[in-house]
Amino acid sequence: MCFVGFDLDLTLADTRVGIAAVYDELSQRLGVAIDTAAVVARLGPPLEAELAYWLPAEEIPAAAALYRELYAGIAVPATSVMPGAREALAAVHDAGGSVIVVTGKNTADAKRTLDALDLPVEAVEGSLFGAEKGASLASFGAAAYVGDHVADIAAARAGGTVSVTVATGPYTAGELREHGADVVLGDLTEFGTWFRRWRGETSFT
Repeated sequence: MCFVGFDLDLTLADTRVGIAAVYDELSQRLGVAIDTAAVVARLGPPLEAELAYWLPAEEIPAAAALYRELYAGIAVPATSVMPGAREALAAVHDAGGSVIVVTGKNTADAKRTLDALDLPVEAVEGSLFGAEKGASLASFGAAAYVGDHVADIAAARAGGTVSVTVATGPYTAGELREHGADVVLGDLTEFGTWFRRWRGETSFT
């Protein structure tokens, strides 16, 4: 069975409102000013990397733990499906393939998000970013990896798979091309057409 990998944040799920709300709550509880607009403008890297913009190193582990404690109750209910996400997953499933979500979000919250949005996938691997995702993609034999971040291009390269990108995150279509994406789509509403054509040109089954 062939797998297609997908990133989660700003690829399948629009988590911006929810994540901003968690950071607002974190800011209140910690008494630290956090610019949530800046946070959501650079979604992708690990939580601890973002917290490093706002907190000294020694305070990050406790803040990260609090963030994850708050996430399920605040962010998940405020998360919505990205345009074309349901149809993209259906295209893979209709072709007899399976979907793996490989994301920087921790696995538990990634699963909660997918369940809340009723997005059916076969496997979830969390807490991975950039080239770190490669080993997971390779272990499933993923035929392609779909993401919105230049780090997702690095993930596809590390996993030996086709890099498919959507310009729904922090990078424009031009920037994604410049970083070497094999395929650049405006959003996932374009995925089905590309995928069906690509299937006809490859051995995907």
